[in-house]
Amino acid sequence: MKFEKIRYIERKTGEVKIEKVMGENFLEFLYYNPFGKLTLNAVVKRKILSDWYGKKMSSPESKNKIKDFIKDMDINMNEYKYPAEYYNNFNEFFYRELKDGARIIDKNEESLASPADSKILAYENIDEIQKFFVKGSEFSLEEFFQSKDLAEKYKGGTFVIFRLAPADYHRFHFPTSGKISENKKIEGYYYSVSTHAIKTNFRIFSENKREYAILSTEKFGDIAMVDVGATMVGGIVQTYKENSFVNKGDEKGYFLFGGSTCILVFEKDKVEIDKDILDNTKNKIETRIYMGEKFANAKK
Repeated sequence: MKFEKIRYIERKTGEVKIEKVMGENFLEFLYYNPFGKLTLNAVVKRKILSDWYGKKMSSPESKNKIKDFIKDMDINMNEYKYPAEYYNNFNEFFYRELKDGARIIDKNEESLASPADSKILAYENIDEIQKFFVKGSEFSLEEFFQSKDLAEKYKGGTFVIFRLAPADYHRFHFPTSGKISENKKIEGYYYSVSTHAIKTNFRIFSENKREYAILSTEKFGDIAMVDVGATMVGGIVQTYKENSFVNKGDEKGYFLFGGSTCILVFEKDKVEIDKDILDNTKNKIETRIYMGEKFANAKK
């Protein structure tokens, strides 16, 4: 498979853009070079490397990386609660909070709001996923959830991927109101979840460390909310109260250093994804979306 820059659609303008990627040359080596793949499987996917780097990003010295990162990634700090100087280390900056009102939460009870600032891919039927990625990386819901019951429950359902790049706001939120369950953890590896990696092996989502909870709703059925770890992600922090009622837009948690992914899985015939997102996905290109922005409706 040929290495290509990551292109995406800026939803607000329809413009095709090229993503700025941290360590892109290294990702090309890891996922598109035979020797790189050996390094990937021997070292990079292991927990010890991500734990080590996560600790490094929590050291006082890591504070010196913040300003260059903001400049290199064109981050608009006017959207955030505190200036760059406020943070004691890079990790604190990484899971920075937005200012009140920096994101508008769609309030329509018939719609779903994006849980994160991210780039989105959506599959109305989970079975369609195999058409979009290389053969040999077949995806299984049973493997993904490590549960036969959940695999059966979401068979033929809708699968939506929200990919957070390192420069993004890294807190994630509830897409609608409902009763949220306890958090379940599944141990796994720490592969990159960048588009470069997913194109070569979609099964990464079933191999990486991940956590999930079920959001029971009146209009959208039971939504499986899955938070996936990745290379250099030091941890996933859940801030919500288990077995409680939550409101649309409430914070669910945040990722420590590294890009990562939130996945929403819906039961069959419960939601209708917005047409532009589906069309872009069919064209194998992600759509830029922001936390609180509408991406789907309840199915009539």
